[in-house]
Amino acid sequence: MTHRPFAMNRRKALLAVCLLGLSLSPPLSATEQTSKSLPLVATDEGVWVLPAGVYSGNFQIVQSQVVLCQPGAILDAQGQGHVLEIRAANVTLKGCELRGGGRDLTAMHSAIFIHPQAQGTVVQGNRINTPGFGIWVDGAPQVQILDNHIKGDASLRSQDRGNGIHLYAVRDARVIGNEVRDGRDGIYIDTSNHNLLEHNLLEDVRYGIHYMFSHNNQVIANTTRRTRTGYALMQSRQLTVVDNRSEDDQNYGILMNYITYSTLAGNYVSGVKSGSTGDSMIQGAEGKALFIYNSVFNRITDNYFAHSALGIHLTAGSEDNQLSGNRFVANRQQVKYVATRTQEWSLDGRGNYWSDYLGWDRNADGIGDVLYEPNDNIDRLVWMYPQMKLLMHSPAVELLRWVQQMFPVIKSPGVRDSYPLMSATPEKQDKG
Repeated sequence: MTHRPFAMNRRKALLAVCLLGLSLSPPLSATEQTSKSLPLVATDEGVWVLPAGVYSGNFQIVQSQVVLCQPGAILDAQGQGHVLEIRAANVTLKGCELRGGGRDLTAMHSAIFIHPQAQGTVVQGNRINTPGFGIWVDGAPQVQILDNHIKGDASLRSQDRGNGIHLYAVRDARVIGNEVRDGRDGIYIDTSNHNLLEHNLLEDVRYGIHYMFSHNNQVIANTTRRTRTGYALMQSRQLTVVDNRSEDDQNYGILMNYITYSTLAGNYVSGVKSGSTGDSMIQGAEGKALFIYNSVFNRITDNYFAHSALGIHLTAGSEDNQLSGNRFVANRQQVKYVATRTQEWSLDGRGNYWSDYLGWDRNADGIGDVLYEPNDNIDRLVWMYPQMKLLMHSPAVELLRWVQQMFPVIKSPGVRDSYPLMSATPEKQDKG
């Protein structure tokens, strides 16, 4: 292959590459026995620059160095294996374009595969287009993944694509400012603790952010759009999920499945649509802004859940969660709760705002004088027998509701907000 001229002579360039440790991995087939080096150019600042050009093959970095790609520098694996593997600590890779990685998800084919010994790696400002995984971090601590653009292969079924960013057994990672689209999951975190995900944009993927068995993580100010679940938080504890946005997602905006001792605050979820893909995690994906499944001891406050098929659904023993200051606005159905114990959704005299609340506030203290109870026995019958919706405004159903009110002894356990808020105070996450 012919490359563009560069400042060093050939012998000096080859020596520099050997010192850097950036070379082709073993040959792709038995007939390819030769190894070609990249024309890296050293600078006075200790940075190694890769000139513009298309460089085909599978590459590795095996020594600690800073590698900066000039505009137009492209690493292309031509559909085989990893594009680039990082096997040394404290490597920085900036400004490169990587494409053409393999699509074998079992082999974890990735555009950038970061091995366990690559502690402190920085991957910044790169452009990735690959059918497999975008960036896979395999147990390396203190990695930074910053401002990368990652795109999968939209022609494949979502389950046949790799995740945009995949963290496995990772600690103290910082994943900030990345854009991911057309992958399987935008960011997938498995068995990884004390990591920060901030200001990432995740569009047209299956699950925007997907947590499994990961603890003490922060999810701050991310945005998901047109996913089949915005934030899938599963089997984890002590998560801090603050100031995130879910816009026009499907099935679930935020899903909490076996989540404990976590905080959800200041999140904005709007326009969650009912799913028809058969890909929902829990049967019955009615377009839920917030779904809480078998999750306890969580603090859920000052969030905005709006314009969705269902505002909030609690089930499977989800009790002892604190809900206050949330705003439920113009959801087709505000609450679905199926359990045997009444839930109080207020804290220290402060409840939540419900756009369908019909109470009053005679002393103008901003708190409704009548408690808010969104569910009754009629609602339960409708959940069990959806065909009953045809009779919702019939005289028989109206009579049943009247009997419930007159004889509260037959009332079933449900949700109660004793201090409903009268106003949905505008906050910064409402804008935009």
